[in-house]
Amino acid sequence: MVTAVRIEPGAKASLDTRDTEDKVGFESEAQADDILDGLRDEIISLHDKLWAEAKRSVLLVLQGIDASGKDGTIRKVLSGINPQGCRVASFKAPSDQEKAHDYLWRVHAECPPRGQLGVFNRSHYEDVVAARFVGAADDAHCRLRYQHISDFERMLTEEGTTLVKVYLHISKDEQRERFQERIDDPTKNWKFRERDLEVRKQWDECARVYEEVITETSTEHAPWFVVPGDRKWVRDVVVATLLVTTLRRLDPQYPPPDPAIKGLVLP
Repeated sequence: MVTAVRIEPGAKASLDTRDTEDKVGFESEAQADDILDGLRDEIISLHDKLWAEAKRSVLLVLQGIDASGKDGTIRKVLSGINPQGCRVASFKAPSDQEKAHDYLWRVHAECPPRGQLGVFNRSHYEDVVAARFVGAADDAHCRLRYQHISDFERMLTEEGTTLVKVYLHISKDEQRERFQERIDDPTKNWKFRERDLEVRKQWDECARVYEEVITETSTEHAPWFVVPGDRKWVRDVVVATLLVTTLRRLDPQYPPPDPAIKGLVLP
């Protein structure tokens, strides 16, 4: 499963050839839900060891077009983990203070410290995608930013942070259904902006930009994973699998006890 959604460094992302409704081998939603329950339990256990060990960190980067399911993925996959060892950062339009610094300044400040699982709901890639999409950056400027980002992610990796970069891939029809739900459901009205429709009109260009960004920034130290997102239950179990695979590879351990307390019996 992991191999199927991974974009190999140097390979084209080819988003238009990737099925947004792919079940990635699952027969039913019930089967996937059972597997997700087990994966969540393992995430909780491994995350607790990561937090206790306090030597390394994991950063889950979630990108996708509007309504691709970033919020829902966080809720479903990370439900139950120790909030002390997890931090979620959402990146919106930069503030005046953030604009006064380089574009990675605000991002670096939100990276997880050792022992924590960090989640980026949108990320440093917005500063490339948005600029590319509105035509504010030419090819040379974008290539420079791709190199900046690759170097930044390499530094994070070498300093002990493992990145899991996920693009939630949905279809135009699925986005329309989710937008309509946001319009019709009073509890979801706040998620919808009229501007979302203007961006939707440029769907093909937005997809082209994302394909370019993913292709140019999938590296050995920080590869991209394109996750089929039309079926939410598939999305959730795939992202959970990516996290479990990463945490298993890190194999965090509880620290050994202080020798001074070995065999200690309290009165």
